[in-house]
Amino acid sequence: MRAAIAIGADPEEPLRALSVGEAPEPAPPEGWVTVDVRAASLNHHDLWSLRGVGLPPDRLPMILGCDAAGVDPEGNEVVLYPVVADPGDPRGYSLLSERHPGTLAERVAVPRENLIAKPAGLSFLEAACLPTAWLTAFHMLTTRGRVGEGAAVLVQGAGGGVATAAVVLALAMGKRVYAAGRDAGKRDRIAALGATAIEPGARLPERVDVVIESVGEPTFDHSMKCAAPGARIVVCGATGGHLATVDLRRLFAMRLELLGATMGSRAELAALLDLCADKDVRPIIDSTYGFTAVADAFAHLASGDVFGKVALDFLH
Repeated sequence: MRAAIAIGADPEEPLRALSVGEAPEPAPPEGWVTVDVRAASLNHHDLWSLRGVGLPPDRLPMILGCDAAGVDPEGNEVVLYPVVADPGDPRGYSLLSERHPGTLAERVAVPRENLIAKPAGLSFLEAACLPTAWLTAFHMLTTRGRVGEGAAVLVQGAGGGVATAAVVLALAMGKRVYAAGRDAGKRDRIAALGATAIEPGARLPERVDVVIESVGEPTFDHSMKCAAPGARIVVCGATGGHLATVDLRRLFAMRLELLGATMGSRAELAALLDLCADKDVRPIIDSTYGFTAVADAFAHLASGDVFGKVALDFLH
């Protein structure tokens, strides 16, 4: 079967560690099933894997990919939850493509309980964009950020996968959304979605109840200053640097909560799918590639000139 495979690690030029070719068919253990993949999407996690982060040499070669939608052995249209229980990992779990072959293949084996029915109103491509970045954004807003308790949200790093998802979801939940980003073109696109787009560090007209933070060091002080008393600052990444300075006086004086977040539960993914179907929310797809052009899809993601998800259509 065709697959996109990490055959090595290259911290400087990750695409040199990518191979697109034939891979062995899945051999699912007891309790697992094989899904025919109809669509998948890329994440920066895939690029980090090609750099060798979280994917040691003894697990190579490894089929990449966390996100997919497809058809199960009974013919049901399903979305794959990419988290697998893993007592050997400090987190207590691993993602597909870390210890078990991932979703960037014509077929993938997953635990049967990881299958969630795909809503009829979502296409395979749309559904395949949700399980990682969009699930993380949903988890940050709802479970960690308790966005229902507040009216205003600040999203740092507008244009990135999680950040863009957070903007769309917070708007769908009826919140006032401010989104900060360096790229003027991406700010224009964020504004077109209904958010108030601002330059990094710009003063807001109000303090917010939830901050979605994935940039880290360059934006963290701004996130702290924009937070209302009792606000939640939810952090899922540090693309701009991980050594942020925290003003502890502001932290205790404003009774702020600093919360870490990564991924979400199977139940949350099911709730996200229901939300998208019920409120007619659709993930923003930057571009779609056929599987024969998967290397081009990786190159586009690596370029950084992406707004939304990079998707793969396995039927073309």
